[in-house]
Order: sequence, then structure tokens, then C-alpha cells
Amino acid sequence: MRGERKLFPWPKDYEGAISLTFDDGMPSQLTIAAPLLNDYKLCGTFYLIPRGNDWIDRLAPWQKVAKYGHEIGNHSLSHMCSSNFGELFFPGLENASLKDIESDIVESQQRLQKAFPSQKKWTFAYPCYQSFVGRGKGRQSYVPIVANYFVAARGLGEGVAANLPSVCDLHFLWSWPAQRMSGAEMIGLVEQAVSQGRWGIFTFHGINEGHLPTSEFDLKEILSFLDRNRDRIWTAPVIQIAQYISKRRTYL
Repeated sequence: MRGERKLFPWPKDYEGAISLTFDDGMPSQLTIAAPLLNDYKLCGTFYLIPRGNDWIDRLAPWQKVAKYGHEIGNHSLSHMCSSNFGELFFPGLENASLKDIESDIVESQQRLQKAFPSQKKWTFAYPCYQSFVGRGKGRQSYVPIVANYFVAARGLGEGVAANLPSVCDLHFLWSWPAQRMSGAEMIGLVEQAVSQGRWGIFTFHGINEGHLPTSEFDLKEILSFLDRNRDRIWTAPVIQIAQYISKRRTYL
């Protein structure tokens, strides 16, 4: 495991890296998550959906979040997922085309760039962690489209494994869904990842709210741990770590 770190050195002798990501722009992220991150002087990534006629007004509160140093990311405009989830997602990805997806992502990106003009580099988060359109023989990945527009993109991981920086697909990064996860569980995942010299990414939704909640208590516990261990664990937004990995790979 030590060999992985020698093959891919992290900056400042860090043992590994962690990113904290938050999906859907939920109210509790503004009122609880972002202030807590600020208290611990840690920065995360917030993946927003700029839909609706009032999208510019709804993005306004996030400008203060961005000014603190947090990354704003693209989570699409329509949040298209599989129709297998139910009527809320009809007609769903099974009935979408690559052109549909690209148009949706581009429109979302244009709106985000208008709201956050100072941010020049962007990452993407796949809605529902899904990266396909169509079904059966017509099923296609839209990862290549995402790769045309973004430095990196976050998907769903495989079990407890974290991203191996020397080989991971920057446009479908693995992540750990953090809903209903205890602080102790999160700390365990972090320790396993950094012991292997890897990059772990957490995906949060609501804090004390929603159908995919994480408790404020447990969020505080992982933030406190990362704060205490900031000398050996690099905690940073997805864009920063992805850019570092991409640059370092050119010298390996």
C-alpha cells in the first residue's frame, strides 16, 4: 500500500486526499453544511441545479459560499435519472438521447457561469450517479460528453474502495453515499483510503432533512476529524484534487 503513495506522491507529504461533496443545493447545505465547513476552515464542492424561471435568484445565496472558497459544480439542469425510480423521473434516461443530455448539461453550465463568473474550471456530478441513456442495445454512456466540458466528474463507487489516483477515471470518480452514515463510519472509510494513498469522496444531500439525510452531529464528527488530521490528510474540493492528479500524471 505504501508503494501507491511512492508511485503517486501527494503534495506536502499528505497520506491521501478527501473531498466532501453536496448535491442538489438543498436549504440545509446553506444553513448548516457550509457554515460548519467554514467553522472548521475546510472547503467542499456543492453541485447545483439552476432550473426554474427564478434560477438566478435562487443561486444568489450560493455566491457567498463560492467567495469563501467552496467549489460550485454542475449537477445538470433537469436531474434526469432512470425512469425505474418512478413517475417523478419520467420519461427518464432510458428515453433520452446523447443530444438531450448534452443540451441539458450545456444550458446548466451557461447559467452557472453567469451566476459565478469568477470560477473558470468546473466539475460535474451525475444525477442519481447514473451516466447512461437508452436501454438494451441502444444503451450508451454519456461520460465522453461530460469529459468534453469538465475537468472531472463524480459518480458512484464500488463498495468501500476509494479512487486510486494513478489510474482512476477522472470523469467517473467513485464516491461514498453518506446518507444515514455515522461519523465513525465515515472516519473508518477515510482512514482506509489514506492508508492506501487514495482519494476518497463523500456524497452528501440534506443535513437533518430529506430522504437521503446525514445528521448534523455526524457531519460535525467527520469535519472535526479532518480538521485534527489536516497535516496528513488533504481535504479539498474535487476540482483542486482532480487538477493536481491530472498534472502529476503527465510526469509519471
